[in-house]
Amino acid sequence: MIIPYESDYFPEGDNFLVELGRFVLISIRNSGRGVLLTLDAFLFFPLFYRRRHELLRQMFLVSIKSLGVVSLVALFTGMILSLQAGLTLRDYGQEMRVGTVVAESMFREMGPFMTALILAACVGSAMAAELGTMIVSEEVSALEVMSINPVYYLVMPRVLGMLIMCPALTIYTNIIGVLGGGAVAYSQLNVEWQVYYDYATMYLDMKEINVGILKSAIFAIIVSGVGCYQGLATSGGAVGVGTATRRAVVISFLLIITSGYFITRMFY
Repeated sequence: MIIPYESDYFPEGDNFLVELGRFVLISIRNSGRGVLLTLDAFLFFPLFYRRRHELLRQMFLVSIKSLGVVSLVALFTGMILSLQAGLTLRDYGQEMRVGTVVAESMFREMGPFMTALILAACVGSAMAAELGTMIVSEEVSALEVMSINPVYYLVMPRVLGMLIMCPALTIYTNIIGVLGGGAVAYSQLNVEWQVYYDYATMYLDMKEINVGILKSAIFAIIVSGVGCYQGLATSGGAVGVGTATRRAVVISFLLIITSGYFITRMFY
């Protein structure tokens, strides 16, 4: 299943406007192909049990293999939020409210955002590189010769594994970030743990938690869909694999940032 990234339908031009239009048309065309590929993977979700071993492997790669990096980033994200917000609040004698700032920031925005960026860099790039190598070595063509659908065999376990584990990792990130913020509040701002906990949970309602989980699910689809599409659109040998990996990370980062803004704007 070789997906061409460029298209002869949009020939190169000799001026800036023609090149800009060509870039826009190619981007739209590739975006549509990526969306259709991801939707095809969703259609195979009811058959996940047949690929349960690969699904479990993908879940392991997304969760356990990324747990160390996620833990470290989550801890220091909460610590930085607590320190920066606490120093500002201390000028007004309100440093005890730092728990509210850290908890709402982590659950609403920073937790899903940082988790998705880490998974895009660690797992999304690996998906693109792995599938791109299979394209270059013609393993995907061999699957098609054996009448095995590459979307069912390769893409579906990766999308579903990411969709299951990304929200779970986001919840873990939120908890670690709040704990890291509490450690800084206690050691640097002289805020007692009980006071920090009370303010962290006082204004945190289910809306912040649900929106964060929704964001993480959408980010999971973005990371896995972009990684799989870029991998299957690889061409040009080893150089093409590197290009596909770089595109997967860059495009995932941009989509995570922009979609995160619009989701926040929609709910708040």
